[in-house]
Amino acid sequence: MNKLRTVIVDDHPIVIEGLKTLLKNEDNLEIVGGFSDGTGLLSYLNTNPVDLILLDVTLPDINGMDLCQMIKERFSTITILILSNHTERSIIMQTIQNGASGYLLKNSSLDELRQCIASAVTGNICYSKEVVEIISRPTKNQLRNTPQLTRREKQILSLLAEGKTSQNIAQELFLSPLTVDTHRRNLIQKFEVKNVAELIAAAHQQQLL
Repeated sequence: MNKLRTVIVDDHPIVIEGLKTLLKNEDNLEIVGGFSDGTGLLSYLNTNPVDLILLDVTLPDINGMDLCQMIKERFSTITILILSNHTERSIIMQTIQNGASGYLLKNSSLDELRQCIASAVTGNICYSKEVVEIISRPTKNQLRNTPQLTRREKQILSLLAEGKTSQNIAQELFLSPLTVDTHRRNLIQKFEVKNVAELIAAAHQQQLL
């Protein structure tokens, strides 16, 4: 099996070294670099192939949320997992909206990190246990009645939660991408949210996933 070329980005060099040590014996990973700022990482990505980035939110030059979006716009095949101490729900949701494939807190276990990496590289969105609890807490504007969903909407909601695109879902369910987009807009409207990241969080809160 080809190893995932992995880069660690954190503003604390000691965290980078700690993660390198922790992950050096993983069969599926090859740690190819560590960076303490976004500029150095972007420069490296221009000339080196990378499969996986473990990214902190707090960096000295570019915040991890914006950096995540910049990477995904330029290198769409790279999988990004956020590894952070930030527990604000808004930050978690924004990083996922900006293209991250998962969010873990730095107190996560090695097993959780392993599972998230394995899940993320197959196209799923994953969270550590503690992050699931954070995004599942109802916010004031989400303490509302559970929307009534059709069987098809439930199917599409479940596939969106797996990180699949409209195109993927269309192929899987033998629908046109336009039909899937219509269902997605209806779901966002029914849950009264702004985007798919908030939709998935709201569905978790209402125990529909």
